[in-house]
Amino acid sequence: MPNPGGSALPVAAFLMSQPSFAQHFCPACIDRLATSCELVSRSNFTCVSDIAATGRDVDVLVTGWGSPWLGPDVLTQLPRLGLVAHAAGSLKPIIDPALLDRGVSVTSAAAANAMPVAEFTLSWILRWNKRLDDQEQAYRTQRDSFDFRGLRLGDIGNFGATVGIVSASHVGRALLRLMEPFEIECLLYDPFVSAEAARGMGATKVGLDELMAASDVVSLNAPLLPETENMIGARELAAMKDGALFINTARGRIVDHDCLVKALGGGRITAVLDVTEPEPLPVEHPLWSMPNVHLTPHVAGSLGREIRRMTEWCVAEVERFARGERLIAAIGPQDWGRAA
Repeated sequence: MPNPGGSALPVAAFLMSQPSFAQHFCPACIDRLATSCELVSRSNFTCVSDIAATGRDVDVLVTGWGSPWLGPDVLTQLPRLGLVAHAAGSLKPIIDPALLDRGVSVTSAAAANAMPVAEFTLSWILRWNKRLDDQEQAYRTQRDSFDFRGLRLGDIGNFGATVGIVSASHVGRALLRLMEPFEIECLLYDPFVSAEAARGMGATKVGLDELMAASDVVSLNAPLLPETENMIGARELAAMKDGALFINTARGRIVDHDCLVKALGGGRITAVLDVTEPEPLPVEHPLWSMPNVHLTPHVAGSLGREIRRMTEWCVAEVERFARGERLIAAIGPQDWGRAA
């Protein structure tokens, strides 16, 4: 793409909040991006009009957490815009899908953000199947009288355990890859994945009811869509094994929380909830005080050093765009309905 001044490099600008920019883009990352693009500025912009006011013909917008809404009207201010490269996960809070129909390529770092979520989930799976919480509590209580013979050893261990994964999303697929070294049976529910494709991921394709009933741990990894809202309700939770663990790192609205509270009330199952509806929960919500509920504040995704992985993914996509190569994580109009 030729630019004013005779340069063949595309022109790029950062469009995101200052805290997001500071987290994502260290000087070395900016330097790397500057080798494939002409940067309007080494600092961030927070609105499109400020970028347009520079008079530069911008080809690439690099977005992140805290970016403003982008619809087709952005092309009236940035008519050469050819790529929105999102250095974070979900695009739906900032992208009007009509923009995709206007020839703008859109890509996100959702696959990179999936890895820490999968790691978070795996850590709970391994810990839960080993029953470490129960053993630690028993040891603290019994101290010098602790007796291994009191443990239900037949129910303990990851070898031969069954884990159900709801959705072969970016997180679901990353989790399946992480579980490959462990001799755990993996079940997968995803209506868009064939039995053969599931086997290729190391899982057995099953229906949702079968997955809920057969799994020692259920990991919810589905995107929030109209058809997935409240997909986990009374029937699904009632089908779970006694002593099973339910993990939600997806979105709170995929689970009917009234049904969840009832299912957890008797202590028959346990839940790890990194996301809830609403978020955060009201201070008097019963989930706060349930001993069989582990609440974390939406921290399964990228934090600290993990954010760098998303940045590098985003920069690599911009580099591909600058070289005229196919984007790895492009999201087209046909993908939008199933995107997170």
